[in-house]
Amino acid sequence: MGSQFVIWLTGLSGAGKTTIALQLATKLMQQEFKVELLDGDAIRNDLSADLGFSREDRREQIRRVVYLCKLLSKNGIICIVSVISPYRDLRTFAGEEIRKVSPFVEVYVKCSLESCIKRDPKGLYKKALSGEISNFTGVQDPYEEPLTPDVLLNTDSETVEECVNKIISVLKIREETVTI
Repeated sequence: MGSQFVIWLTGLSGAGKTTIALQLATKLMQQEFKVELLDGDAIRNDLSADLGFSREDRREQIRRVVYLCKLLSKNGIICIVSVISPYRDLRTFAGEEIRKVSPFVEVYVKCSLESCIKRDPKGLYKKALSGEISNFTGVQDPYEEPLTPDVLLNTDSETVEECVNKIISVLKIREETVTI
């Protein structure tokens, strides 16, 4: 298969999705792959500022990300998506749609809620726990863990480098990329 595919990182806020995505993108770009990082925060700021965090708004957010992935992937660009995407049905939708044009790899960035709260790089858990933010995933809104992700990372116990290497190993095994 060619060098285009979509890597979809899902997990709680603060689990390490963006950190892993950045490191993975860097490693792939060093191998001269064309890579685009689609980060949930950046997409919300630049493309989906009109959306909130209701289930309907989250569905629309995922629909927009899926559209971007399909467009970029059809043009030979590897997409690394870093979004919470808390609902299984929305991740299933994303995978089914993207697989129409490109291989799709679901990566569950697992981290305990306690660790995410301790990390809280943006102070969002503190605001959610005090009631300043509503519909916050993991606090007031559920996160439905993937049942059969292609890659399971545990950032409570694995380093960023170990996580990135795990993703690359799965890509090699599935022969969805050339040798990295």
